[in-house]
Amino acid sequence: MRKYLEVAKILFKAQLSWRFDIAFNMIFITIKILFAFIIWGAVFGEHKEVAGFNFNTMLSYYIISSFLSQLEMSEGVSGEISGRIRNGSFSKYMVIPVKIEGYFLAQTFGAAALHMIFNLIAAIVWVFIFHIRFTVTNDPFLILSAALMVILGLVFMVQLNFFIGILAFKFQDIGLFLMIKGNIVVFVTGTMIPLILLPGVIQSVMRLFPFYYVTYLPSMLFIGRNAGEILIGLLTLSLWMLAFVFINKISYGRLRRKYDGVGI
Repeated sequence: MRKYLEVAKILFKAQLSWRFDIAFNMIFITIKILFAFIIWGAVFGEHKEVAGFNFNTMLSYYIISSFLSQLEMSEGVSGEISGRIRNGSFSKYMVIPVKIEGYFLAQTFGAAALHMIFNLIAAIVWVFIFHIRFTVTNDPFLILSAALMVILGLVFMVQLNFFIGILAFKFQDIGLFLMIKGNIVVFVTGTMIPLILLPGVIQSVMRLFPFYYVTYLPSMLFIGRNAGEILIGLLTLSLWMLAFVFINKISYGRLRRKYDGVGI
């Protein structure tokens, strides 16, 4: 555990050397909130309520979901793995005294920790700029449940991106897989539109997959909604995580035999 903590600390400090990345993330979260303010301002100009949301509740949802989506920084895992497989430097991960998946998990959490601070500052600043009556639950059970779901969601996304990354052992280009995953995630996690606006049948199907619980459900819990889905959410995420533990273990064990890179 201490080794992984050191990896997380190194990545936390390394982010300070890439200050433009931090600034870009703050700008991006600001743009998402600004677009939500403009679009939903026009919608609520004609309606007082949409799918049980009022204007301030809807903006609160977007602020929270934008903040949570910016914490999900595991996409770089697949890019780094595939890049090192291609340039022959993946060997370094075969000799370090930690489990490779745990290494990337610690790396992702270390990077996300620093961005969390600055993204939170950006979100709070825009609450005051837009004079939003920010809606958030004061129920400690909902807050803790949402926080736990966020952590489980981040772990799952690291596992998913790890799996996509090691596909580079077999495929020359994993860009197609990344594109498909990216398009699915941005829609199904509810960062584009709240999933409550979709037909009930589609929502029921989405609940079978982990993406529904990565950003959307935690965001809804933070604003005091969907408390009845906590148990099924935690159970679904846990089962998908467990499934990917075995998928990644088997896939990595078989695919790495195809690796003939040299150097560290």
